[in-house]
Amino acid sequence: MMAPGRRSSTFTRLLRHGFTDPSAAERLLDGAELEPVRSDPVLLDALGATADPDLALLGLVRLVEAQDSHIGERELLDTLIAAKPLRDRLLGVLGASAALADHLARHPRDWQELVTYEPQDLHPGVREFERGLAQATDPVALRVAYRRCLLSIAARDVCGTTDLAQTAAELADLATATLRAALAIAGRAAPDDAALCRLAVVAMGKCGGHELNYVSDVDVIFVGEAVEGADERKALQAATRLASHMMRICSETTVEGSIWPVDANLRPEGRNGPLVRTLSSHLAYYQRWAKTWEFQALLKARPVAGDLGLGEEYVATLAPLVWHAAERENFVADVQKMRRRVVENIPVAEIERELKLGPGGLRDVEFAVQLLQLVHGRADTSLRSGTTLDALKALAAGGYVGRADAVQLDDAYRFLRSMEHRIQLYRLRRTHLVPEDDADLRRIGRSLGLRADPVVELNREWKRHAAVVRRLHEKLFYRPLLDAVAQLAPGESRLSPNAARERLVALGYADPAAALRHLEALASGVSRKAAIQRTLLPVLLGWFADSADPDAGLLNFRKVSDALGKTPWYLRLLRDEGAAAENLARVLSAGRLAPDLLMRAPEAVALLGDGDGGGLEPRGRAHLEQEILAAVRRADGGEQAVTAARGVRRRELFRTAAADIVASYGTEETPAVADQGALVDQVGGAVSDLTAATLAGTLRAVVRDRWGDTLPTRFAVIGMGRFGGHELGYGSDADVLFVHEPREGVDEQEASRAANAVVSEMRRLLQVSSADPPLLIDADLRPEGKSGPLVRTLNSYGAYYRRWSLVWESQALLRAEFVAGDEDLGRRFIELVDPLRYPAEGLGDDAVREIRRLKARMESERMPRGADPTLHTKLGRGGLSDVEWTVQLFQLQHGWVEPGLRTTRTREALGAACAAGLVSGEDAVILDEAWVLATRVRNAVMLVRGRAGDTFPSDGRELAAVGRYLGYGPGHVGDMLEDYRRITRRARAVVEVLFYGA
Repeated sequence: MMAPGRRSSTFTRLLRHGFTDPSAAERLLDGAELEPVRSDPVLLDALGATADPDLALLGLVRLVEAQDSHIGERELLDTLIAAKPLRDRLLGVLGASAALADHLARHPRDWQELVTYEPQDLHPGVREFERGLAQATDPVALRVAYRRCLLSIAARDVCGTTDLAQTAAELADLATATLRAALAIAGRAAPDDAALCRLAVVAMGKCGGHELNYVSDVDVIFVGEAVEGADERKALQAATRLASHMMRICSETTVEGSIWPVDANLRPEGRNGPLVRTLSSHLAYYQRWAKTWEFQALLKARPVAGDLGLGEEYVATLAPLVWHAAERENFVADVQKMRRRVVENIPVAEIERELKLGPGGLRDVEFAVQLLQLVHGRADTSLRSGTTLDALKALAAGGYVGRADAVQLDDAYRFLRSMEHRIQLYRLRRTHLVPEDDADLRRIGRSLGLRADPVVELNREWKRHAAVVRRLHEKLFYRPLLDAVAQLAPGESRLSPNAARERLVALGYADPAAALRHLEALASGVSRKAAIQRTLLPVLLGWFADSADPDAGLLNFRKVSDALGKTPWYLRLLRDEGAAAENLARVLSAGRLAPDLLMRAPEAVALLGDGDGGGLEPRGRAHLEQEILAAVRRADGGEQAVTAARGVRRRELFRTAAADIVASYGTEETPAVADQGALVDQVGGAVSDLTAATLAGTLRAVVRDRWGDTLPTRFAVIGMGRFGGHELGYGSDADVLFVHEPREGVDEQEASRAANAVVSEMRRLLQVSSADPPLLIDADLRPEGKSGPLVRTLNSYGAYYRRWSLVWESQALLRAEFVAGDEDLGRRFIELVDPLRYPAEGLGDDAVREIRRLKARMESERMPRGADPTLHTKLGRGGLSDVEWTVQLFQLQHGWVEPGLRTTRTREALGAACAAGLVSGEDAVILDEAWVLATRVRNAVMLVRGRAGDTFPSDGRELAAVGRYLGYGPGHVGDMLEDYRRITRRARAVVEVLFYGA
């Protein structure tokens, strides 16, 4: 009797052999079923070599129990002990697949399929599998025969007789034989239908690519033709019935389960299209309607069943279209967008466990390989394989992919696919999710040869391979472009000049020859700088290609690199801070304004770093004014002081533009900002604050240079228009009024001369030609307009407004806000004009009619000749003017009783009008959306073209860049213009009611 607390020697041996529940295993070994063999040491050793010894032992006991006689039991056990091949195969399967153990328990004689070990059994093909299925004459028998064949494939797989690629090919061959058998059953059930038509079954996806999983949808496309003399319509109906029956035979669940779903959704028009088409109908669809992804799917088309001649004709007919798909507009962008969409549709809770579709998953390898095949397969027929690993090998051999990258991807793909196979084999269920349970992970790890600490090792290897795929799948496309122009190791294949040009054209580069010259200048040579560039450029090229103008992005990057190439921190910043490199790529390829600002002082590229984006946060007015005034104090003379102020302005304009671009485009880590209004407010506030600080610094510089610390007259600058409303765009002038007040004891004429001299010198210095963009000061909103004096005293303004003020001037003063100079004087000016802009009791009927008359006159007279009124952002239908005049009418009429309306900001005033019940919530949203969109378009035009404009650009690339900034992907410019017209049309309808009283 064993002492209490001591374990039996069997218990200890079971633990040592990998059993996790040795007590249960000991009971099974002690049972009558295994009595003849339990003492044989080879049994325990063989069980310990399996993926899950507990599962293998349980499956073996169930299989022995299921034998129909004692003789059957002895035959099984004797063969198990005597024949090592059977022992390894049978126990290997039982330790890896509970589903195949269930099959063996239901069909206990099928173990004999694993006994034979002849050469022809090692690598069976379609013919061998057809023989294995030949006796199946109905769906149930076909399922049993299919599982019997699957048993032998799994046995070779888990024993290592076949590798991943061979196993996947065998599974595809078994699927081919099964489709043929199912079609034969369907044909025997409807001989009249079979006699009417020719039906070809073309495999797609992994079956077509000869790389099938254990459990996967089998994707197919059906091609049908009438036999000679038959009516085509009736023949297609017959073919459709046969195809539908074949799909049901494979897909439907019976007492023996199902085989796998047959999916025909890759056909033209998907679920909405006919199940069977003629070859000419297929061709017509692909010539006219097919999307890029449909040509990508055809890479794997392979005739497998039915009329193979018709299937071959289908593949040959469509092949020219497949290999010209890369010439389609936005080809690369379409493929990459589809990949992103796949990732976006993965549930958040599953994305970290998604082996197939997640980042660094199998689909990343497959998409990258297919993209390269489509770009280069037209000229190089060696690349036209439907099998991922074969295609990757061919790409490396041709220099289209670096050899080291190809080896790493091959290893990663094999490991990830092997994981996928082991996960599916357990229950024979279609899944790509890595399980969370440690027991499942342990079984998978052991099945892959990870025995020391299977769970830890599996997770480590999985994450390592996924990281390799993540790192390489984008680089795979761009790295050889550099190798084509750089120094390579002896014997390394390189992309030919023609192939490099093809790839650049596919990426959207309009001038591939120039792009190659830039790459050569940046990346050739053996210097450390060139080495870092070769590391950076594959990723940068992808980001450039994501823009509307990749050529400009690459050219601008070369210019910045030439300017900063000898600066030690520049390349280090881009290499070590991922955010900096991606932000720079977005900024350099988004248009002309930001690169122009950067080229004037390339060191501003440092703003793009600071990983968390803090470097692009706009600075407040107080901070800017403090910096500019400090620079003015340090300067020697007025011109030098204003030059310093303009330098700060240029840097901050770049910061604002860069932040706007990055937020609008989004990055790999952060999606584009969805709140367009917030982006408009940020740009308007930042540029307005910067303009105010620049004016304050310039005023201080001019006064100090000529009068020392004190000007003979108090002087204030009043912001007007968009400046006063904190709504300046990148290309806006600064609308202002100048007001002064002579100091005590100073002659009024002397004070006036001093004030005018200040204004004149400020305007001159801010427009002097230099590397910094000019700041234009516009004082045309002053009393009497261009005919009136540039500067008035506060008393003069008061006298004018009391006697001569017109209603348009009251409207203009709604935007008046002190921005620079004497704060007390500015405050008193605002107090002076408040009664004019918020008149007691509101506007009279005559004033309202006058405002409407002025608006109508402006619409008819100031619209540029030839401009499309539906697309003019300022004066067009539902544009800025429509919304602003409507809001300003509310302010003039109700500002005296509604404090919320007493603001210079359009959106704030519109919100206050809604809160006060003057405009409905729905109408307020419509007006706000139109105003924000029109403002965004104006900002986009300035960013893209480098000069201000109120209409969409006519140039195709510039128009596409505006669309990209506004969130429209490649090929969707028409949608952008349609959306703009729709949104502004709705706004105009609201304006007709609220402003014109229609």
